[in-house]
Amino acid sequence: MTEWDRLHRRAQMIKDRYPAGTRIMLLHMGSDPRPIEPNSKGTVVAVDDIGTVHCDFDNGRSLGMIPGEDTFRTLTAEEIAEEQCVDESEAPTMKL
Repeated sequence: MTEWDRLHRRAQMIKDRYPAGTRIMLLHMGSDPRPIEPNSKGTVVAVDDIGTVHCDFDNGRSLGMIPGEDTFRTLTAEEIAEEQCVDESEAPTMKL
C-alpha cells in the first residue's frame, strides 16, 4: 500500500465517522494560537480530503480540527436529546 492510499483510507474513515451534521464536543485543542474553549459543542460541516473535520461551534466560531492533534468526540444520543429539550423550552410561545 502506498502512502497516498493509506492517507486516503484514513481520510475516508474520518469522513464516515463524522458526516456533516454530526454534533461534537471539543475536549482539547493542540497548539492553536486562538483555541476554542474545552467542552465547546458544535456541528460538523464537512471533512476534507486530508481528514480535517470542519466544524461550526455554537459560540459562533468555525474551525478545522485535526484528529490526533485536537481531541473531540461525538455527542451521545442523551446529550443531543437534552439539547433539543432545552431548545424547545427556549422557543417563544404564542397565545391566541
